[in-house]
Amino acid sequence: MKKKIGFWEAYSIGVGGMIGGGIFAVLGLTILLSKGAAPVAFLFAGTIALLTAYSYAKLSVRYPSEGGTVEFLVQGFGNNFFTAYMNTLLLASYVIMLALYSYAFGSYGSALIFGHEIPLVKKLLIAGIVSFLAFINFLGAYVSGKTEDIMVFTKLGILLFFSALGFLTGDFSKLSPEHWESFLKIMVGGLIIFLAYEGFELIANTAQDVENPEKTLPKAYYASVLTVIAVYVLVAAVAVANLTYQQVVKYKDYALAVAAEPFLGKFGFVLIGIAALLSTASAINATLYGSARVSYLVAKLGALPKNLSKKVWREGTEGLLILAVLTILFATLFNLENISVAGSFGFLSIFAAVNFANFKLHRYTNSNRWISLLAFLLCVISGIVLIGYNLRTNPNSLRSVTVVLIGTLLFEAIYRSLTSVRLKNYIDWRIKEREEFFKKHPMFLALLKREVEGRFKDAKVKVISVPDEEKGGTLKIKIETENPEEVEKLVKKVLKEAKIKEHHPVEITVERKDGADSLQLKEV
Repeated sequence: MKKKIGFWEAYSIGVGGMIGGGIFAVLGLTILLSKGAAPVAFLFAGTIALLTAYSYAKLSVRYPSEGGTVEFLVQGFGNNFFTAYMNTLLLASYVIMLALYSYAFGSYGSALIFGHEIPLVKKLLIAGIVSFLAFINFLGAYVSGKTEDIMVFTKLGILLFFSALGFLTGDFSKLSPEHWESFLKIMVGGLIIFLAYEGFELIANTAQDVENPEKTLPKAYYASVLTVIAVYVLVAAVAVANLTYQQVVKYKDYALAVAAEPFLGKFGFVLIGIAALLSTASAINATLYGSARVSYLVAKLGALPKNLSKKVWREGTEGLLILAVLTILFATLFNLENISVAGSFGFLSIFAAVNFANFKLHRYTNSNRWISLLAFLLCVISGIVLIGYNLRTNPNSLRSVTVVLIGTLLFEAIYRSLTSVRLKNYIDWRIKEREEFFKKHPMFLALLKREVEGRFKDAKVKVISVPDEEKGGTLKIKIETENPEEVEKLVKKVLKEAKIKEHHPVEITVERKDGADSLQLKEV
């Protein structure tokens, strides 16, 4: 049986997905817009992320699919043009995230090498890191899960170290309300960097492998988002306290490294710079391997293949090349503000759709639909405010949004007209088998009782809980017998004959009648 993922692994996936490099890139933009209220802006954006995490937690428990976001959209809206378009928009948004990470890599790399940013060097570094990591992914090499865990806690450690020392030198009077911008600018300051909270949704793609998902998944979602909110607010407060407004204007692309200089000198600049390089490189690798790969394969095949490899892009190697080229073009042709606005608007749109999907499916996911509706409305209003503000104050920053929205819409329309590929009713084939089991579990239960109680007269099959056709759940069975070893062999045979696999929601415990001995046979 495959080793299950516990709370800390799921938590690390969420935290690592969010603190993947976004904070290193976009901190300067928030301070420019919100000034002393930058921590409030991060808190506002984090609140939207936390409410959205509620929908993801509920949907992940009910539909534990490697398809993640796309699966939820299909279950909520069906396999129509809208859902296919949202998957294409999701893929484009991941390209934007890759562009953000590579842009930050180029900015910090150039500053580390030369002490300041050189545009040509930055572009060469962008192209170099994306090409190198795409090649590594093409070969099938990938950083192990344990190494990724170490990277996550290393990044957290460096940011907390930065924050702790920054309290010694900062002028925290800069955080007082007289240094705040208007409410609208504070709100936009949070929305323009909303993409820094993208990443918690990656927990959904691992839900199938999570131990005790009903309890573990919600805790992992909420704990990871709350942790990142706290870290971002802390880092933003220390950065504001240690930077002048003129420094933010001049060094906005690598403001965090400059903010470390007052209390650590040149070492602080280098330390944060190296942390940014490691974080962004790790994030590019993880995005190419994970979320972008899944979204591309869904677009190409209509669903995830049964033999989806964990090592290589087996059924989409051309996708790796396409994503790498698009990332390099986006990161070199658009500035940081364009990339941030496009990425934030893209994920606000996708999260709005997921929240509304959970609102529609609340009976199936056992949710409070009003929380999801609130999250949906916040995402929609925030998207409108983000576009409206930039349309009025800086229309050029919307060029990237226009390219992404129109480009993805045209691509999806043309792709559908030229091919017969359509999204399947279930993105992950295992979800289809789970849903079928919810309807047919009485047949399996009857077979198990007939075989066990028929062959072992002392045996008693007790049903602890049964799944619901709407809300799902797990079929939990306890068998009491004086011959646990023999019953175990028979149960395994029945499971095999009934074609019950790891992803089926069945849990069987065999116990000796005196209670002295028990054996957990299957747990999903």
